[in-house]
Amino acid sequence: MSFTRRHILQTTSASALLASIGQNVFAQSTTNLETATIVTGFAAGGTSDTTCRRLATKLGGDYAKTVVVDNRTGAGGQIAVGYVKGRPADGGTILQTPTSILTIYPHIYKKLPYDPMTDLTPVSLACIFDFGFAVGPAVPASVKTVPEFLAWAKANPAGANYGSPAAGSTPHFIGALLGKKGGVELKHAAYRGTQPAMLDLLGGNISAVSGPIGDITQHLPTGKVRILGVSGAKRSRFVPEVPTFGEQGLKDMAHSEWFAFFLPAKASPEVVAKLNTAMKNALAQKDVIDGLGTFGLEAMSSTPAELTELLKKDTAKWAPIVKEVGFTAEG
Repeated sequence: MSFTRRHILQTTSASALLASIGQNVFAQSTTNLETATIVTGFAAGGTSDTTCRRLATKLGGDYAKTVVVDNRTGAGGQIAVGYVKGRPADGGTILQTPTSILTIYPHIYKKLPYDPMTDLTPVSLACIFDFGFAVGPAVPASVKTVPEFLAWAKANPAGANYGSPAAGSTPHFIGALLGKKGGVELKHAAYRGTQPAMLDLLGGNISAVSGPIGDITQHLPTGKVRILGVSGAKRSRFVPEVPTFGEQGLKDMAHSEWFAFFLPAKASPEVVAKLNTAMKNALAQKDVIDGLGTFGLEAMSSTPAELTELLKKDTAKWAPIVKEVGFTAEG
């Protein structure tokens, strides 16, 4: 999936109207919740968890007196979404999730414990980011590019593998697509977040990891990890020395992703507007922008209507990609 800042933030008259209504409603509501919980489906230490904790700090006292983070890992993020779906829509439980759980999973699971379009209420984008494809000690130092890794993997079937944060996630599909382009089957290992995968990479238990750039760059100081390529349409400002997949001759491999915040279905316009305003204020603060930047994340907010439209477009976009890869999972 590739999109631009302009694509995401293109404002329709409908979204402008919603934002206007939301601001008016928000002005009428001044009572904060006692406690609000941001739920993520991924382990502590990763980019999803980091985003939640950065925003929780800012929302505390503004949106709710206390805001905590709840890491409900498992099933590639499905457990977290299913949990939030069943919570009261009073604003006290907030879901933070990457796009793949909502836009890719419907194409690979016959049954999901949630319907992205009807069980959740979009609130705001949180950030956008690209992915990196990294190798560790199990791969010879002479391998410096993605095509070289694919050639090495073809010659060394035992090492033809990679890890990702979840089966059916965008990084999973990136690895699968790279293998197809290189004419080699890369065995996929699914983890509960990128950090557990990185630990196995550092230990030499897997050859490569496909994951958010920020989850990889924090391990570069060890000297054991090398990023061979990045998934953006252009080089990432966080690792400008690393070429894109496209620069390495791998066409149609520009894929980015977003994190966003949702409430349970049937959340009132008042609650949605209040949280959206609080999120926008938090995401505009310099320390949040800089803090997320250290993890390879570009802070970005949106209106609920813009997020709804993005969700629909990306769900449609991933259908042919999933078909090309041929991956399905049992729900």
